[in-house]
Amino acid sequence: MTTHNNNINAFLSKNAVVLVFLAFVVFGFIVSETFTTSSFINDVVSRFFRNGVLVLSLIIPIMAGLGLNFGIVVGALAGMLSIIFVRYHYALHVDWGFYSGYLFSGMGGIIFCFIIATPIAILFGWLTGLLFNKTRGQEMVAALIVGFFAEGLYMIFVLFFIGGVIPVRWGHRMINPVPEGTRPFGVRGSFEMGLPAEEMTGRGAANDIPGMARAINNVWQMEFVYALALLATIGFLFLIIRRIYRKRNPALVVVHEPVWAFALKLWACGAVLVFSLYSSAQIYYWYNVLQNTPGITRLDQLPGISDFVVEISNIDPVPMLIGIIIAAIGLLILYFSKTKLGQDCRSVGSNQQIANVAGINVDRTRIIATIMSTVLAAWGMIIFLQDMGHVSTYTVQRNIGFFSVAAILVGGATVANANVKNAMLGLILFHGMFVVSPAVGMFIFNDGNAGEYMRTTMVYGVIGLSLGLYVWKAHKEGRVIRIPGKGGAPPMKVEKPIKKIGL
Repeated sequence: MTTHNNNINAFLSKNAVVLVFLAFVVFGFIVSETFTTSSFINDVVSRFFRNGVLVLSLIIPIMAGLGLNFGIVVGALAGMLSIIFVRYHYALHVDWGFYSGYLFSGMGGIIFCFIIATPIAILFGWLTGLLFNKTRGQEMVAALIVGFFAEGLYMIFVLFFIGGVIPVRWGHRMINPVPEGTRPFGVRGSFEMGLPAEEMTGRGAANDIPGMARAINNVWQMEFVYALALLATIGFLFLIIRRIYRKRNPALVVVHEPVWAFALKLWACGAVLVFSLYSSAQIYYWYNVLQNTPGITRLDQLPGISDFVVEISNIDPVPMLIGIIIAAIGLLILYFSKTKLGQDCRSVGSNQQIANVAGINVDRTRIIATIMSTVLAAWGMIIFLQDMGHVSTYTVQRNIGFFSVAAILVGGATVANANVKNAMLGLILFHGMFVVSPAVGMFIFNDGNAGEYMRTTMVYGVIGLSLGLYVWKAHKEGRVIRIPGKGGAPPMKVEKPIKKIGL
């Protein structure tokens, strides 16, 4: 009984943040009167794909012992600079009358942004890594400060250097308007990713923005229930293949999974698969009914249709290409952790002195980890902005670092340990909290604006809680020494006194 209680206490202690946010999301969904199931899923799924790469960019620095890299803002700025360059030249070509459709717009423009942002992010990451090596032991504070410093330099560049030092054309749609004959300078406060020929905020007949706006999203979209069925099938096959592999290679397994846990995961994947297939069949049937019913154009107008089918049909399609990119980066991180360089990162993150004695170039490994994080953040920012459809030149980057760090912590990560599972779970719970916060604020305080303060409190609260728990755990482990047991007995834990430091 004591062992069982200890296991429960250990589980609650390890997953306290996850459980709190899960309870908050469930509570907010129950008390909300302003959104439906479909609108909730649409918001969470949209935010998941929009922020996925940004949150994944935090894993490798944590692996290398750099802690929570608030400095991904530097990578985000590299992505924004590439977008400004591409959008400027796209509008220039449109005005000159030789529109280059494949180079500066659509997927061509997105790929061009990736190409430009990568070397800029490598340079920024290298400089940030050098700073981390000079501020060893205080990397998180250094990352926070370097983010603010880089943001200031970025604003000086886009507000004064563009036009003031780098010549730009008068009357350009992205440049601040000035009287004719006056030298133009500075990028507008906001601009559309599409930047159509007629006007900067113009939209098409379908309310879409031409150009790079949602270009990756529109490459391949799949209905939500179909994507859910595909995901459940992949999860089901993965669990079975992994179980067979572990049975055949027991020496490679560090922690053996209980049969009940394996069966529970299989049941969950099977339940999701059955649900998605049933939903697909229902939607297919009712759309056929809709096509054969004259005078009716919407599903919710059909007699006899259930609210369940209407809600499922209102869920937006899933951007599959972004999902593939997120999955590919997650698998790349898993593969990287098993390579020689990945093992070096883990060794450096565990103990730098031992890693140095083992012949690992500690400084070089930390710089590489920082560069990889910065490049992923730059790519993530491009994906983020193309999904948004517009760029707030001076403000959109401000909360990228804090929100990404909070998301991965909500998923169960710590300052010293994080993985892809933490990132994926944290994305869902954190952005679920964002969606339901106004409803919770309205329910408790009768004021929807209170939800915004609750968001801010929970974002900074989870970061502060994680840092506090990390320091407390390090302090506790520092007090414990392990004495080897005699005659094969397990080692004993003995607390050693902490010396008081006189002032």
